Amino acid sequence: MAKQWINVAGAREHNLKDVHVKIPRDELTVVTGLSGSGKSSLAFDTIYAEGQRKYVESLSAYARQFLGQMQKPDVDYIEGLSPAVSIEQRTAGSNPRSIVATTTEIYDYLRLLYASIGKAHCYQCGKPVSSQSAEEIVEQLMQLPAKTKLMILAPMVRGRKGEHVEVYEQIRKQGFVRARVDGEVYEIENVPKLKKTFKHTIDAVVDRLAVSDDIRSRMTDSVELALGQAEGLVTALVATGDGGWEERLFSEHNACNDCGISFDKLEARHFSFNSPYGACPTCHGLGTQMVFDEEQVVPDPSLAIESCVHPWRYGGHRMIIYHKKLLQAVAERHGIDPRTPFQELPKKVQKEIFHGTGDEDIEYYMRRRLIKKPFRGVFPMLMERVESNESEAMSHWLRGYMTKRICPECNGSRLRPAVLACTMNGRNIREIITDSVIDSQRFFEALKLTKQETLITKEILKEIRSRLGFMVNVGLDYLTLDRESGTLSGGEAQRIRLATQIGAGLVGVVYVLDEPSIGLHQRDNDRLIHTLQGLRDLGNTVIVVEHDEQTIRTADYVVDLGPAAGRHGGEVVFAGRTDKLMTADTLTAKYLRGELQVEVPEKRTKPFKGWIELKGAEANNLKKVDARFPLGLFTCVTGVSGSGKSTLTDYTLKRALARHFNGSKDAPGKFKSVEGLDFVDKMIVIDQSPIGRTPRSNPATYTGAFTDIRNLFATLPASKMRGYKPGRYSFNVKGGRCERCKGDGILKIEMHFLPDVYVPCEQCNEKRYNRETLEVHYKSRNIADVLDMTINEALEFFEAVPKIQRKMKTLCEVGLGYLKLGQPATTLSGGEAQRVKLSTELSKRSTGQTVYILDEPTTGLHFADVHKLLEVLERLRDEGNTVIVIEHNLDMIKRADHIVDLGPGGGINGGTVVVSGPPEKVAKCAKSYTGQYLKELLD
Repeated sequence: MAKQWINVAGAREHNLKDVHVKIPRDELTVVTGLSGSGKSSLAFDTIYAEGQRKYVESLSAYARQFLGQMQKPDVDYIEGLSPAVSIEQRTAGSNPRSIVATTTEIYDYLRLLYASIGKAHCYQCGKPVSSQSAEEIVEQLMQLPAKTKLMILAPMVRGRKGEHVEVYEQIRKQGFVRARVDGEVYEIENVPKLKKTFKHTIDAVVDRLAVSDDIRSRMTDSVELALGQAEGLVTALVATGDGGWEERLFSEHNACNDCGISFDKLEARHFSFNSPYGACPTCHGLGTQMVFDEEQVVPDPSLAIESCVHPWRYGGHRMIIYHKKLLQAVAERHGIDPRTPFQELPKKVQKEIFHGTGDEDIEYYMRRRLIKKPFRGVFPMLMERVESNESEAMSHWLRGYMTKRICPECNGSRLRPAVLACTMNGRNIREIITDSVIDSQRFFEALKLTKQETLITKEILKEIRSRLGFMVNVGLDYLTLDRESGTLSGGEAQRIRLATQIGAGLVGVVYVLDEPSIGLHQRDNDRLIHTLQGLRDLGNTVIVVEHDEQTIRTADYVVDLGPAAGRHGGEVVFAGRTDKLMTADTLTAKYLRGELQVEVPEKRTKPFKGWIELKGAEANNLKKVDARFPLGLFTCVTGVSGSGKSTLTDYTLKRALARHFNGSKDAPGKFKSVEGLDFVDKMIVIDQSPIGRTPRSNPATYTGAFTDIRNLFATLPASKMRGYKPGRYSFNVKGGRCERCKGDGILKIEMHFLPDVYVPCEQCNEKRYNRETLEVHYKSRNIADVLDMTINEALEFFEAVPKIQRKMKTLCEVGLGYLKLGQPATTLSGGEAQRVKLSTELSKRSTGQTVYILDEPTTGLHFADVHKLLEVLERLRDEGNTVIVIEHNLDMIKRADHIVDLGPGGGINGGTVVVSGPPEKVAKCAKSYTGQYLKELLD
């Protein structure tokens, strides 16, 4: 039988040049090539996009209107394509409610597990809860004071969506004349019509009575009737003295006789911190609260009391004077001079300034005629302004003075006390998710249950164990299950999605992955490759965009794009079996054969300026780490995944420097001190975030060159004659742009059940500007012509304008001369976007005293691109700057002057500096996993 192929014909997406290529089905294919050569355009924008589009179009028109329509890629046809799943290199989002356990669906199965076999306990005394009989419930109600009014209710619906017409009918048939709907009591004939998309609570009003000695028999009948109607639940509304009602829930299922506490039978929803039934009522399931930070509200405690509160030093003149007098009054009440420095105040007075005074002080403040009520404190007054929403900008500004603190009610557990009191094998659900993946795996493998419990939970435990196993296989065994998804790196987030897909067990699918090896140490690469091969062996086609040498060598098939990048790429330079790639004449093959390689420097540069010393870092898994970074040198922070590299460099050092140099309000991780900043004047961070998320952003706008170009056009005689200002040449504002397409150059035509169609704007012919603006020329080129130039062309074109030429030159030096000035940022690869950022910093005049911090800059870069990037970083170092890079790429690591290697393992097994020094020293350290791989290279 002939082998099946995915046959791509005439692919022209982005820079692809009418590409024809065959990719074998049910095999592992690596798509490689230079950054910007068209890898993502082929794999994601063509193959994946068409696979997804065809699947969506196979659905009904009704279903398609909810899923949205996908644009057909620019390709003649693709044969042999199955439904496609994309596992991209992107962060997992910043929703604080999303954690590793919820993303992998492990938490959903944990909720089912606890709801099925969990043992409920009283959250006050810890004793196992027992059922409460009708007589015991009546006995508790009879203890109320005589003549206390009561309403006995039968809960019929508790927090369920729907109109619930059948529930009204049931209440009517049972002979009840009233119902409480969402907290309001109605006659059953006048109950409101409910919105089916909202959650509702409905209770039947069984009886209304007042407590007395002769009411016991009637109350018992009513309670028994309510319990029968509501499956063991009864609610008593007890009248309060102020005209309100206190609600008490009683249950035949969960009740503590000693403490008199009753609560619902625990269901799966009660174990969810995203449900109002399970979430802590104080923090609403977040586990943290935003509170004002004393250090940020009073950043300089050496200032006088009357002017020490930073946010009160801004605003209208009257408000500033009012707040000043208020602080003076607090000081005078304690007999303290208002000009006394805040740091010299007794702790009691400092606390009073922050949190306010009690009612006993009202007379003093009224005599001062400042306010008609007690001084509420700086924090409550600021919080009132945040919550008043008088101004979104004001609220946003004030939140800059706030910090996250653990919720005092649930202590960060996110859940209600009754939920946390439910245990399985002596552990509650919170204790399970605070474990690392590997510890959880061991717990569930050793779990001992009764025969009946085993029968109930067989399928649940199978799903939990398999998902934990997949996460271990993709190298994420060090993550804790309660880790927030927003704190994961792009590589970690992608591998979590990969583990989830493997858990789904789909067959016959095309999986397209974007550099899954990112953020993964060489030690863990084998496990990842084994996982990809497992996905293939299930009967799927796996297409991986990748630069990792080990992944390329173990692939079944390789598609190499090139020969260069941008307009000089977009062609298939090799497609075939991996062993045949070794004899091919491509850039990738030359690096694999060793003809081209990153050389080890003949001698290492010696430290000559001193050190940046970070002492006592203990955020996340760091164990009071002391780390030294040589000033004026190139340092790599290395270690296995989860060893603490990002925590040390990004979360602690970067934020500490940002606060020192820029007054940043982002609180760094806990540390003792940072020293050695005397020879540093600023810090620049170059990360993996895109340079823009809309087509209106491009290399010219990001580098600032477009501002200079618009200023240049505004100084031309033709512009002055017409009164054109620089804004005339912007396609983002009215004036000079084409108003038909609003400066986009294209028009979107909505097609309802078909994909939207994008057509060129007829009025400006994709030029973006109106006719009058395009009549102004510089060297025979108008503003649209300039945006259509490549950077190489612009370098020569603007040779007489040093300000613009300098920016063009640095873009060329980082290998981006092939890009167009106006190329939309959304079409740039990750590697290209990062090099645009680098060039922007390079084009600025260097002081030679800057600290550059980069997080895995080799992401998305080919061997040749890494070579070029190294030259740029070494140039920054040679100018006297300090370069600190978090990195796994061995070519980058072996060229570093200094290495700080963390580990030895990940998670709780990491968080220490294993070895620090030049690569040769690290290579000799037996405990260092990085050193083991370095030793092979250096030898």
